[in-house]
Amino acid sequence: MKKYNVAILGATGAVGTEFLKLIEEREFPFAELRLLASQRSAGAKRTVCGREYTVEEATPDSFQGMDIALFAGGSISKEFAPYAVQAGAVVIDNSSTFRMDPDVPLVVPEVNPQDILWHKGIIANPNCSTIIMAMALKPLYDLARIKRIVVSTYQAVSGAGKEGIDELTDETKAYAEGREMVPRILPSASLPKHFPIAFNLIPQIDVFLDNLYTKEEMKMVNETQKIFGDSAMGITATTVRVPVYRSHSESVNVEFEHDLDLADMAKAIDAFPGIRMMDNPSEQVYPMPLYTSGDNDCYVGRLRRDFSQANTFNFWVVGDQIRKGAALNALQIAEVMIRNGWLER
Repeated sequence: MKKYNVAILGATGAVGTEFLKLIEEREFPFAELRLLASQRSAGAKRTVCGREYTVEEATPDSFQGMDIALFAGGSISKEFAPYAVQAGAVVIDNSSTFRMDPDVPLVVPEVNPQDILWHKGIIANPNCSTIIMAMALKPLYDLARIKRIVVSTYQAVSGAGKEGIDELTDETKAYAEGREMVPRILPSASLPKHFPIAFNLIPQIDVFLDNLYTKEEMKMVNETQKIFGDSAMGITATTVRVPVYRSHSESVNVEFEHDLDLADMAKAIDAFPGIRMMDNPSEQVYPMPLYTSGDNDCYVGRLRRDFSQANTFNFWVVGDQIRKGAALNALQIAEVMIRNGWLER
């Protein structure tokens, strides 16, 4: 099998670290691996497949000779993506920078792999919550077109990075020791006010927009419509940060154009790659974030008919947002391109 030169921008962060784990686990066919980060992280050591690599400071010349550039996310994407494309690499970007650009495909490989074909050097990875929901929706969308979605998310603190994880740990310790909890990060470091996440829920992820939705909520709306190529699909979202370390959970209510059979829905979900049914109410079987962390698959449970409205159903979906919601999805995009010979175009 041909091997490819791969650059990872943001190699020392949570998503970058997951890239390295997955490259090993999935035996990704790389020849050269170039680990890049900010000046602050340059010089760090990382071991991949038994070989030690030194993290380099990212510069405009860092992508020369690279076939694939995996960007872990952040504002740095906007600066460096043009350099990577100019050097001949295909950029798979995990930031929000290019997601709604009409010239950039927004891809979940199990849902819309065909969109990869029209890339112009950059392919966008969707928001983590969008990916998890899209995985559950696709097998159902193939049974009947979706008219409307009402989704509420319960998002882990790791979605806010290492700082979010540290904040939950520090606050939990402070609470247990009778000390004051001092929040510094959540709901967003850039905001003037911060709230404790330990033993709390925060109904704000990112900033509020003029329509009173948060930026995170509108990402789910706009990105889902783009992925499915269906701007008429009605979507409303409420996104909530919860005191969970890893794996996002979502409560989804879906109205279809015509009625469906519950057994057919469950069968379609369970047969779909990357998602599994975990649903046996009589035995208290349903997915939970504690037990799905570190797993590549998304899980669906609590599938039931909405008795208040025709052709409408509820389900609960859980997925590891650092894996399938970020690093794994991006790496799968690269794998699809390799498998189909699309990198050789």
